[in-house]
Amino acid sequence: MQVRISQKVAVSVVFVAAMFMSIMDVTIVNVALPTIGRDFAVSPTDVDGISIAFLVSLAVFIPASGWLGDRFGGKRVLMTAIVVFTVASALCGLASSLRELVAFRVLQGIGGGMLAPVGMAMLFRAFPPQERIRASSILTVPTTLAPALGPVIGGLLVSDLSWRWVFFVNVPFGVAAFAFGAVFLHPSDPQQHGRFDLAGFLLSGLGLGLFMYGVAEGPDLGWTATAVLASIVTGVVLIAVMVVVELRTTEPLVDLRLMGNRLFRASNGVMVLASVAFLGTLYVISLYYQDGRGLSPLASGLSTFPEAIGVMAGAQLASRVLYPILGPRRHIALGLTGTAVSIGLLSLMNADSSLWWARLLLFCMGFAMAQVFVPTQAAAFATISSEATGRASTMFNALRQLGGAIGVALLTTVIVLIGPTHQVGGHTVAALTAYRVTFLVAAAVCLAGVACALSIRDADAAQTIPVRRHPPHPDPDPQTSPPADQAIF
Repeated sequence: MQVRISQKVAVSVVFVAAMFMSIMDVTIVNVALPTIGRDFAVSPTDVDGISIAFLVSLAVFIPASGWLGDRFGGKRVLMTAIVVFTVASALCGLASSLRELVAFRVLQGIGGGMLAPVGMAMLFRAFPPQERIRASSILTVPTTLAPALGPVIGGLLVSDLSWRWVFFVNVPFGVAAFAFGAVFLHPSDPQQHGRFDLAGFLLSGLGLGLFMYGVAEGPDLGWTATAVLASIVTGVVLIAVMVVVELRTTEPLVDLRLMGNRLFRASNGVMVLASVAFLGTLYVISLYYQDGRGLSPLASGLSTFPEAIGVMAGAQLASRVLYPILGPRRHIALGLTGTAVSIGLLSLMNADSSLWWARLLLFCMGFAMAQVFVPTQAAAFATISSEATGRASTMFNALRQLGGAIGVALLTTVIVLIGPTHQVGGHTVAALTAYRVTFLVAAAVCLAGVACALSIRDADAAQTIPVRRHPPHPDPDPQTSPPADQAIF
């Protein structure tokens, strides 16, 4: 007897599994970097290339993912991306030198760059607008659970098995996701796609790739280092040229005209600033636990995990209760405020503070951040047509990825500028002041996102709100945003 599964369930399962292994890969590999460096007898500076190669590869190939999904169909591209990522993970585990490992990480980035935009576009096409809040709560699982779970799994694998297993662990996830998708996903009809915009691909890929490289290396090499400055300046110039070229192109690969849509623009602003604060804080708290308080990588991961529990609990409250009552504007603003307060309170921790306070605050941060991610993802695509969903998903994921990278670089730079250690009685000890200031900076960035949230009009996202306390009424404002693919700069 043939088993039938709705496409909402099928797309959700494949997307969550694929995104979980892709996002977890970043944090799980970071735990293994020192061990990999010792195994290959290379310096800590050289081993950073393992992470940077993946981030740069993601930045280069994300812009092309929307066009590929529209041209060849979402299922075909998503399944190909899963295969590429899974095979590359196995090759990373088998690498016999650092050069091979970096090359296979680039291949991983190609697969990872296609996973998020194509999968998100499929998810939002499967769920009608009034059910987008459910889809958004599904998206929250891999994007928040994976970064917290990565250090825990990474610490266990490196300690008990080998660093190679931080890559091999992706293989069963990839095989299961591919097998499930091959059986239950329906073929996706290609969307209107036009010609491949080669100029847009080269300018956006090289620009984002160079900018990401400079941002990733800045805290380690110094922001005045020639390689860092050259990469960032060249990247910014190429991105600026890309903006001019794409606005003049009839069928652009990076459809910047989507940013003419008020709701989509505000949602992206929220997501970028929230990603800077949230992902940057998750990175810094790991340094605080290990360098500031002397915890092992595994203990640090376990102490960070309450954040994931908070997100999962908060996502249920957000999707089932708060979003229908509050609407996106107030919901997102309250979530950002709660997140900023939780991060800010971390700055009060000192050398004698119980780590249970940090764990409690991380739980609160995750709970509050769910009130940001869930409504933002639900509302962002409310005025996006089905034909434009692929291009919009590409831009949304590219900006979120960029926000995460900037967050890590910004907060790491704050620690470096203040100094992570100081001398006490002739001994070098951790300078917890550096971490306190860093948490305050992250909280300030998070609060800046409130301005973007308050620019959202609930009427624009009305069709995504399942329950209203009063019947919806026409927006008296004649400037209500048009569909994104019709909006112009």
